[in-house]
Amino acid sequence: MQIDIIGAPVDLGQSRRGVDMGPSAIRYAGLSPRLQALGHTVEDKGNIEVPIQEMCSVTDPKLKYIDCIVPFSRRVAGAVATSIQNGHFPLVLGGDHSLSVGSVRGAAKHKKLGVIWLDAHADFNTHETSPSGNIHGMPLAALCGFGDPRLTALWDETPPVLDPSRAA
Repeated sequence: MQIDIIGAPVDLGQSRRGVDMGPSAIRYAGLSPRLQALGHTVEDKGNIEVPIQEMCSVTDPKLKYIDCIVPFSRRVAGAVATSIQNGHFPLVLGGDHSLSVGSVRGAAKHKKLGVIWLDAHADFNTHETSPSGNIHGMPLAALCGFGDPRLTALWDETPPVLDPSRAA
């Protein structure tokens, strides 16, 4: 299998700094050689550009850093969709869970998906239900068509990307 490693070093979706170092740490731990040892062909596509928190502002406390997260999510979605279109398997390394707005959307561009969501919390908040306004708690809801239109439709696609009855 051809695996494309795509770094998504985002920490804008939540309040703690440092998760943006995840892609580097996973690479440093030897991800590529270990995948190659299993017989896969691996190409590291590098990191998707994401601005640092100090370059972004909170324009809406119920959707923190949305003006930086949406363009980043579009870039992630494009990288994932391109990888799949080329017949490859995209392996996205993050970062906080706001990256799922783009990674799942990119995977769903060419086929219908069902999702098994494994997380400490459901990520099914919207700007109306989130106590923190942190977008890392909103991606599954957005992918199912709930919440702010900037998250439910990154381009002109008609939400939802995921059928809520197929998300568990």
